Amino acid sequence: MIETVGLLHPGAMGASVGAAAGGRARVVWASAGRSADTRARAVSAGLEDVETLERLLAVADLVVVVCPPHAAEDVAQAVAAVGFRGIYLDANAVSPARTRRIAAVVGGAGAAFVDGGIIGGPAWRGGTTRLYLAGERAAEAAACFEGSPLDALVLDGGIGAASALKMAYAAYSKGSAALIAAILALAEHEGVRPALLAEWGRGDGRLAREYERTIAAAVPKAWRYVGEMDEIAATFAAAGLPSGFHEAASALYQRLDSYRDADPPPPTDEVTARLLRA
Repeated sequence: MIETVGLLHPGAMGASVGAAAGGRARVVWASAGRSADTRARAVSAGLEDVETLERLLAVADLVVVVCPPHAAEDVAQAVAAVGFRGIYLDANAVSPARTRRIAAVVGGAGAAFVDGGIIGGPAWRGGTTRLYLAGERAAEAAACFEGSPLDALVLDGGIGAASALKMAYAAYSKGSAALIAAILALAEHEGVRPALLAEWGRGDGRLAREYERTIAAAVPKAWRYVGEMDEIAATFAAAGLPSGFHEAASALYQRLDSYRDADPPPPTDEVTARLLRA
């Protein structure tokens, strides 16, 4: 039975995941080396600070990792180095191939690996966020979130299934925002933006109504989406499919990195100008 969950690290998404597990388990985190913003999120989510990774791993039955894709393997190496032998749930936006590498790292140290993929925003309201899980002990991990705002769903298939679903879903939901922004920048460069917007307004007019909202939602998170687009590109390549679209999306999001966590997000005209200047 899982009595204590260790969360690494409580970012905007991770804090909500930790809070969701808090109804059924003790949830701890390690503050050493973390920022003041991270500390504030952890306090708000009701997480218990045990200060160091070593202390967290000594008490946790389940470790949940929600971090930027580029850090996923480093975190796994750090956990494996301490010799953690509980359940390791990797809920990062990484390719199935990277997921299997991480599973080998933590499995080699004696931990049981669960593959996770999160779809939706931070899980503060029910019905908004799904945590897909795969692996032999996925059902045990899912039980930690019963009755919480986070819907934990166990997938058939082995390690990599949850990550593959996340990659397929985000390939459109996040990749499309980069495509729309790039199209607008191109139309602006060629002087045909008003005509393009008029065309988008024909028919049901959905794109004309939604493009600004779509871009505004993505731009403050562009710094995080860079790595995710790289992971999606690698997933397409591993399937024998062209990876160039999401490689381009990664490059576009890199051009918007300076808008990290912008609140409010910049207007669309500023975004397209930034894309053209880079």
